[in-house]
Amino acid sequence: MLESAPFNFRRLIIWIGRFALGAIFVYAGIAKLTMPNSHLWPYIFLKLSVSTNLMMFQQQVESYKMLSPGMAGQLAHTLPFVEIFLGLMLFIGWRLRIWATLVTLIMLGFLGVVTRAYLLHMDINCGCFGTPEKLTGWTIVRDASISALALFMTYFVFTEARQPHPWTTDTV
Repeated sequence: MLESAPFNFRRLIIWIGRFALGAIFVYAGIAKLTMPNSHLWPYIFLKLSVSTNLMMFQQQVESYKMLSPGMAGQLAHTLPFVEIFLGLMLFIGWRLRIWATLVTLIMLGFLGVVTRAYLLHMDINCGCFGTPEKLTGWTIVRDASISALALFMTYFVFTEARQPHPWTTDTV
């Protein structure tokens, strides 16, 4: 006899968080690499487009005035690939506690940086999804809601890890 239902509210939040945050992270990473200069043919244009987009993203990172130009360049050239990787790891679900924790920390970091820029009345682009987007109060609301989903998902992932699997039976 099953002691608990195989599907509950915690698991629902985990599934929604995995696929919503995974999609957001994969899209954000790909958008930073391919938008707004998206030349897909031939290969040389794609390579030039990606490098141009990464330089534009570096300028957006530098506009926050928190990192040196060298550090901003490092961050701008690695963050899109990290976002794609983390999004795919959330989709796969392998070692979910690790990836959920990293996504939550990154989202809280994004929220802190964006909130700081907004409170300092910086007239800059967010840089969240590759295309130029002004930093507004809605950007903070969006990042806060994504961060909240990440926090709940991570909390429930750790909670579920302590629970016995619902389909296991005690063999006597």
